[in-house]
Amino acid sequence: MIADADVTALVEDVRAQLARAPGDLSPHRVADALRSAGRPVGDATVLAVYEALRRDVIGAGPLESLLGLPGVTDVLVNGPGPVRIDRGDGVEESDVVLPSEESCRRLAQRLVASGGRRLDDAAPWADVRLPDGTRCHALLAPLAQPGTAISLRIPRRGGFTLTGLRDAGALTDAGLELVRRVVDARLAFLVTGGTGGGKTTLLSALLGAVDPGERIVVVEDAAELRPAHPQVVGLEARPANLEGAGAVVLRDLVRQALRMRPDRLVVGEVRDAAVVDLLAAMNTGHEGGCGTLHANSAADVPARIEALALGAGLARDAAHSQLVAGLDVVLHVLRDRRTGRRRLGEVAVVVRGPDGLARTEVAVAFDASGTPTEGPGSPRLLDLLEGRA
Repeated sequence: MIADADVTALVEDVRAQLARAPGDLSPHRVADALRSAGRPVGDATVLAVYEALRRDVIGAGPLESLLGLPGVTDVLVNGPGPVRIDRGDGVEESDVVLPSEESCRRLAQRLVASGGRRLDDAAPWADVRLPDGTRCHALLAPLAQPGTAISLRIPRRGGFTLTGLRDAGALTDAGLELVRRVVDARLAFLVTGGTGGGKTTLLSALLGAVDPGERIVVVEDAAELRPAHPQVVGLEARPANLEGAGAVVLRDLVRQALRMRPDRLVVGEVRDAAVVDLLAAMNTGHEGGCGTLHANSAADVPARIEALALGAGLARDAAHSQLVAGLDVVLHVLRDRRTGRRRLGEVAVVVRGPDGLARTEVAVAFDASGTPTEGPGSPRLLDLLEGRA
């Protein structure tokens, strides 16, 4: 058995030899390169080096084995050393180790290139979707410390249903019934929470519960939503090319979506000026519109929407008026700090405060055990669900 450290040293020698004479990677060429470098040439050595090189140039390279592990949602590279993964219970170290900053940089550049972008000192970061749907973000050192950082967000194969989320502990029976009623009543809602909190997973499951006769148009920066629904049209934003031209931003796609006869308009993540067009759509008869939004709590949603709308040139009063008139419900997801489990934490309604500004009132809160507690917004939510609002 060849030690991992020995294989790593041999791989670097062979890589340098092969780079001098381009050609297909094969065991025969690996054996020739080992001889040229004065290294031992045995069958076991040749095959070990060949497999290591093959893993490095195919798919996600040394990360490929991690992407296929059951339950893995994120694969994280923090420079040289052990690669981290998240299976839904928090970040943990894997058995895969990247030996050097050079290997991290090379892997990041190859992954980004497979998504049609470049990564170098002139363009030291990139966010791309890989051919298999995995979302990849990379940032080169020295901007990233202690080395080049790579974050892979893996789409769930087949996606979760609402029932599946209940079985996984993200929803209780009461929570499942409540969110089903939100969808069936065609209420406009936002799924909010922190990064990696399960917003996209919950929204995808909710869209899968939409009546099959309804047409859903989904607008996203990077395609992540994969609802199990027969009528889904996906629109994906596009970054500028190497010449700085050809960019298609989320706001433009929201406007196009409104012309595509959507029964439900979905913005995968509201993070910029597109919020103005989403609010406008929610106030022009497009019932059941929805999306996701980064927020620390349901109470923070009006302030977050206000900040985004102000950045797009919409006056504060107008933003709050449209928010009150267009958005019905906020579904806030939490991630347990101790266990890493994602779950529905709050269901809140949007109301107008005494000062005329929008605010949220918690209608139902779920504690860590899933026990629901009614809040001051409960009567308003009941009115919305029963069509009395």
